Amino acid sequence: MNGFLGELFGTMILIIIGVGCGATINLNQSYGKTHDWFYVSVAWGLAVTFGVYVAGQFGADGHLNPAVTLSFALFGLFPWSAVGPYLLGQFVGAFIGAAIVLLHYYPHFKATETAAEGNSVGIFATMPSIDNPIFNVLSEIIATFTFIFILLNLGNFTQGLKPLIVGALITTIGLTLGGTTGFALNPARDWGPRLAYTLLPVPHKDSAHWHYAWVPMIGPLVGGVLAAALQVSLH
Repeated sequence: MNGFLGELFGTMILIIIGVGCGATINLNQSYGKTHDWFYVSVAWGLAVTFGVYVAGQFGADGHLNPAVTLSFALFGLFPWSAVGPYLLGQFVGAFIGAAIVLLHYYPHFKATETAAEGNSVGIFATMPSIDNPIFNVLSEIIATFTFIFILLNLGNFTQGLKPLIVGALITTIGLTLGGTTGFALNPARDWGPRLAYTLLPVPHKDSAHWHYAWVPMIGPLVGGVLAAALQVSLH
């Protein structure tokens, strides 16, 4: 139960801050409306930092990400008995976090009537800068491989200043490898908010673009498995 609650609340905080950033920079009449990729990368890095801290206080490992949980379990780095609660907590937490952002910014969604103005699923989920499915999934594989391979060499990353290091890592991945797909790195981070955008009464909503959703699901999972496989083979 602690693992489930930790991952739920940690992922909820991750999404409140991360998707909140998406709403801030896109919606009309927001003081923060801009298109500064550095700002986005830093915000998502801090979102992960504080999410990991919250998860750790519940006794969870602070994965916040099915690609981390499944790749760790597949190579004996995490117990399979905890995988189900962790995954459930991650997806539920992501959905709740997105719903909270919708509530917070509801008048701004009403004031942003078209996708061209900024009211699109891109506030909640990832979309590619160039729509090329093969290279899009390759980008997610490479970015997630890099993230998880470094993560595996940090030890227990919920303690002390380690969450700040994880956040700095996310920011770095965003600044260097995130320009192609928006660096999902995390199926729950993408699918939970995308489902919330689909099901909840978002004013003036556009398509949720589920045709693309396989990329932020498959790419991070493959990248995570490759990173864990390499780490285990080296030790």
